[in-house]
Parts: sequence; C-alpha cells; structure tokens
Amino acid sequence: MNAWLWCGTALLGLGLPPVIWGVASGPLSRRVLAQNTGSTVVALAFLLLAQGYARPSYTDLSLVLSLLGPVGTLVCVRLLAEDLSAGASRWSTPVTALCVTASLAVTVVVCASADPGRPMVKLLLIGALVALGNVIAARALSAGVLEEADATR
Repeated sequence: MNAWLWCGTALLGLGLPPVIWGVASGPLSRRVLAQNTGSTVVALAFLLLAQGYARPSYTDLSLVLSLLGPVGTLVCVRLLAEDLSAGASRWSTPVTALCVTASLAVTVVVCASADPGRPMVKLLLIGALVALGNVIAARALSAGVLEEADATR
C-alpha cells in the first residue's frame, strides 16, 4: 500500500463520518450542506485513489462527481426552498472554506506527480470544478435560505 492509498483512505475515513452525521441529523440546511461536502470528499478521494492504483480512468469518476455534486445541491435548494427557510446553517462558510482548501491542496499534490500535458490539465480542471462547485452551492444554499426567509416576513 502506497502513500496515495493511505491518503485516500484517511480522507474517506476522516471525512465521511461527519458527513454521515450531518446528513442524518439536524436541520435541513445542514443536511444539504453535508450532502455537498460528501460529494467533495468522495471526488477528492477518487483523485488520490486514481494515483494510488495508477489508473487514470478513475479521475473520470472524480470529474463526473465534481459536476453532479453541486448540481444535486442546487436542485435540492431549489426544490426545498420553503423548508430551508426554517433554519440557516451557521456552518456554511467554514465548511466551504475547508472544502475549497482541501480541494486545492489535493489538486496541487496530485498535479505535482502527474505528467505535464493533458492529464495535468484534466486534474486542474477537476480541482477547479470541485472548488467552484462548493462555493456556488454554498452561496446558493445561503441565498436560498435568506431569500425565502425575507419572503415570509
């Protein structure tokens, strides 16, 4: 077992329990935020495991998840706008900052070990999508909560 596999396993082992706890309990806004964080954790773990197993095709899974994770969060925010107005999550900003920092760190480390050219561009694209997806989904979640709360007043 190499360092990539250890890091991917550690990311899953340390990242998924808080996500599962957040999805299983608490207000709806925290559940939606935890769902978005879970997609980030798994996308980054796929990047690390792709390096660990030396299978570049695993990065395609990360690319798909980096696109569909934030889209799923946006759909949840849109469909559950009325229910989300009940309680805004105070964890949105710190969790988003942590996810963006982790995605940038993993992307830089994986790119440092990748061959220059098309694989590196693909890894940079995935890292940017994961980071921007988190920011956009968190902003939509907080804006949807605040907009719905203002509409009910």
